[in-house]
Amino acid sequence: MDILYEDNHLIIINKQAGELVQGDKTGDESLDKTIKKYLKKKYNKPGNVFLGVTHRLDRPVSGIVIFARTSKALSRINKLFKKGDINKIYWAVVKTKPPKTQDTLTNYLVKNEKMNKSFVVNHKNTKAKEASLTYQLLSSSDNYHLLEITLHTGRHHQVRCQLANIGCPIKGDLKYGFPRSNPNAGISLHARSVSFVHPVKKEPITITAPVLQGDKLFQEFEKTVLK
Repeated sequence: MDILYEDNHLIIINKQAGELVQGDKTGDESLDKTIKKYLKKKYNKPGNVFLGVTHRLDRPVSGIVIFARTSKALSRINKLFKKGDINKIYWAVVKTKPPKTQDTLTNYLVKNEKMNKSFVVNHKNTKAKEASLTYQLLSSSDNYHLLEITLHTGRHHQVRCQLANIGCPIKGDLKYGFPRSNPNAGISLHARSVSFVHPVKKEPITITAPVLQGDKLFQEFEKTVLK
């Protein structure tokens, strides 16, 4: 478990691709349970350990996940998410170079529950929700391109769906049109950083998550960008 930040109110993790944030019907061990075990042992806590899931990250996606260690922090950070006061940046690797080096994409998305997939639709659809993001081309190799994405909304599979809609499905993302899976069964989408005002301490916080060890393509892009 890669802990990026921990205090009495929050714990922030760099999630592995393939890891569940919260338990589901698969019954697989989830990140919230792993963290509870860690907190119980580290602080020798009797009984149940409180841990609030403030948001989720798709199972095949890696990167930052924020958990609340107190009910006060959970309530306040939920309000930050609802108001859009938590700035989230993602990195995505795509095979096809986008039509522009920088652009803002605004679409209307509808989630298909049975397929667990979102689709771009006409805005007249009453079930549609507006989704907006800005991407920037950070780096290119011979075969792939690294995009930095700033989210303006938080819709289901938003980054995956909107990039696929412009012909740039994320590497390894079979659900949205990439032809091959990644070796680790994840996709090349990484929740890179978050910025917000601490819900209790009222101090500005910026957390950056290194790309995962073992993903050579992501690591090479990271080296290029950080030079």
